[in-house]
Amino acid sequence: MESLSISGQENYDVAIIGLGPAGLTLAHILGKKGLNVIVLEKEPVFYGNARAVYTDDECLRAFQAAGVADDLHKDMMFDIPVQFTFEDGRPIGQYIPTGTPNGWPIVNFLYQPYLETKLSEKLGQYDNVRIFRGREFRSLVQDKEGVTIFHIASEGTAYGQKAENPKPKEDEDEQSLRATYVVGCDGGRSKVREILNVKLKGKNFPEPWLVVDLRQKNMELGLRHLPYFNFYCDPNGPVVSCPQPDGYHRFEFRLKTGISKEYMERPETIRMLLSKHVNPDLFEIKRRLVYTFNGLVAEKWREGRVLLAGDAAHMTPQFMGQGMSSGIRDAFNLGWKLIEVLGGRASDRLLDTYQSERYFHAKSMIQISTILKDVVSLENRFLAALRDTFLMVIKSIPSLYSIFQEGKFKPKPKYKNGMYFGLPRNSTNRHAGTLIPQPELQILDGTNRKMDQIIGNSYAIIGQGIDPREYLSDKSLSFLNSIGTKYITIYEKGKRPQGIRGVARDFDSDLSEVEDIYSLLKPWFREAGYKKNGVVLLRPDKFVFGMARSNGDSLVTELERQLDIKSVSLPSKVKPFARI
Repeated sequence: MESLSISGQENYDVAIIGLGPAGLTLAHILGKKGLNVIVLEKEPVFYGNARAVYTDDECLRAFQAAGVADDLHKDMMFDIPVQFTFEDGRPIGQYIPTGTPNGWPIVNFLYQPYLETKLSEKLGQYDNVRIFRGREFRSLVQDKEGVTIFHIASEGTAYGQKAENPKPKEDEDEQSLRATYVVGCDGGRSKVREILNVKLKGKNFPEPWLVVDLRQKNMELGLRHLPYFNFYCDPNGPVVSCPQPDGYHRFEFRLKTGISKEYMERPETIRMLLSKHVNPDLFEIKRRLVYTFNGLVAEKWREGRVLLAGDAAHMTPQFMGQGMSSGIRDAFNLGWKLIEVLGGRASDRLLDTYQSERYFHAKSMIQISTILKDVVSLENRFLAALRDTFLMVIKSIPSLYSIFQEGKFKPKPKYKNGMYFGLPRNSTNRHAGTLIPQPELQILDGTNRKMDQIIGNSYAIIGQGIDPREYLSDKSLSFLNSIGTKYITIYEKGKRPQGIRGVARDFDSDLSEVEDIYSLLKPWFREAGYKKNGVVLLRPDKFVFGMARSNGDSLVTELERQLDIKSVSLPSKVKPFARI
């Protein structure tokens, strides 16, 4: 942990308030591109207990963009079935998604302290990212050039276990720093959101749950009978049983009406509840806590040069495991936009699309999580019996059961039409505003790469069996080159052009020619109406800007218009784009 000097005023491209998963991910994305970033976290020490337990393939793709996915995934359990069960553990239905459309497993269980520790440690590779723990954000003042942030030394709140605004250390005065943009990633009780006077909309759920985090004393014992994630649909008291890596496990118990928090947190009560599922003597209790939850969304995610992300922008019930994941999506969406704006490759108006794109998806996650809560938590025996019967009927009809089994009810990474950065979605642009799948590709030397490894965090224009540059004007190519676009030709496996004896094909270092090993993109292009010669323009976050047949000039013209670079006034310190 560094200490801030009180002499002079520090200047940064982006200041991040809060060092949770959203703040850490955003710091990685910005740091990787060379931006000068500061992170202020009021807690002096790292929080060593788990909160989030799950993430999905979309978020691992965001971690991949941040350069940390492989390291993080080593500490995860993946492809674990999720079950709805009767109170005795007999399965009612299973969620077992197949395939890897985003290049990563869809179901991934994690131990959050491992994830946050690794994210924090790996930020050490960036000299341009500075982290200051024990610094509490107090206020800010915006002007035309940036934001002045005022902060003080803090002893923290032990993550909510002490008073929310503890007395600052008396031997340190208030200090300030300057940043071009500020992102509040400071959680559900966000001070940044409070300063901006942004209201939350949604619902608070009063029903309390007891969470008990355990770890096996002996890795060979205790959990062999609980290999899956279970929602116990017990009207006497719903229970959640969640496997985690390295011998950790979580149970959550719904409190019955009239039972006090104090009673539920007693050691004898916890032992009684655990005894129904495991032998308590084989486990160490790491945490026990009674909590309630919220389904809330901030009305505004941006006020001038200040933006909100993660729980500061939205709070999601835990039943879909999407609280942390929604914050990771925020960081991915906002990160590349800040990079482009600060690099002079887009006008400030690009940042307005952050809320318009993310708001509806985050709200949908809250809604589906709330529905799942209601399904699991039924206490009325008649309604619970109807639920069980309904699920069993669905299980007997393959076409319906596949919707449940493969998680097709989950909100897709698809932005609301007319509310995103890109061409409108229509018959010729059916995939605009959606996340392109990530196929496994074979490159020229015969080795395999995930597609995003080849593209990097840049714009890309992909040709379906064609060189996308052949049909672009010099003007379009000049503009695409100026913003660091990658050019890719994707062939079906075995369809790459071959030379004949005595005739060589020239190597072109500016074009990546690859083969789609498992033909993941072939049906994707066909679904959009392109059997061959399709061209797709991708944003740096791998969402589709637009599609065309062969000639992509119209895509480039619209990209240039929406970026509105002519209105950008570059500060003298901004460097021209460099390919990385």
